[in-house]
Amino acid sequence: MRKGRDPLRPQDVEREPMSIVASIRNAIPPIHPEGHKFIAIFAVATFVIGWFIDPLFWIGLALTIWCALFFRDPVRVTPVLPGLVISPADGRVSSIGMAVPPPDLGIGSEPRLRICVFMNVFDVHVNRAPVTGRVSRMAYRAGKFLNAELDKASEDNERNGLVFELADGRTVGVVQIAGLIARRIVPFVREGETLVVGDRFGLIRFGSRVDVYLPAGSVARVGVGSRSVAGETVIADLSGEGAVPVVRIA
Repeated sequence: MRKGRDPLRPQDVEREPMSIVASIRNAIPPIHPEGHKFIAIFAVATFVIGWFIDPLFWIGLALTIWCALFFRDPVRVTPVLPGLVISPADGRVSSIGMAVPPPDLGIGSEPRLRICVFMNVFDVHVNRAPVTGRVSRMAYRAGKFLNAELDKASEDNERNGLVFELADGRTVGVVQIAGLIARRIVPFVREGETLVVGDRFGLIRFGSRVDVYLPAGSVARVGVGSRSVAGETVIADLSGEGAVPVVRIA
């Protein structure tokens, strides 16, 4: 008779620690490569200063952890139903209303529905395409570093604009605006590239806002003060019709 095998096999014992490690690894969001050098700088400075002044080590360690979290780039599940506009940024919806797009976008001087998402220094700062389309224009403009929540920041602050041309010819403008602490807007794409909704297109260091200018007939699906998740939260409907799927908003 064939002998039965012990239900607790040696290979199962060996796999158990690996599954725990995998679970921990999966719980930690990946870090965008743009942040590696900054995390390294924070870490080295922490050990050097902490070697001479012990209390400062713990402060530096906390700042290093914050830096790593700042550059986190979690996986997102993006709704792909036609007509939906997905949030390009994590953060709080700070403004919804009609506004004239910046002239450098080249999408006309008629007011459009504008939805602004403000990112604080604890939000994910990787920005994602709100729609599927070709990047028909990119326009960078140097400027000031005012508080990004101020309305005049859209005119005075350093910014980088992208125009997404949809399959039907309509356009959606997206403007990355540097803030009080932010000192650089980092683009990941070039003019002429075609992006799918949810694709990463840039990052802003260290905290600011993203404005979305929508074509006529669009309807906002979020309210001022609500939280949005880049690549997941539906912020508007281009058709003004249809049900919006239930998606994560915080």
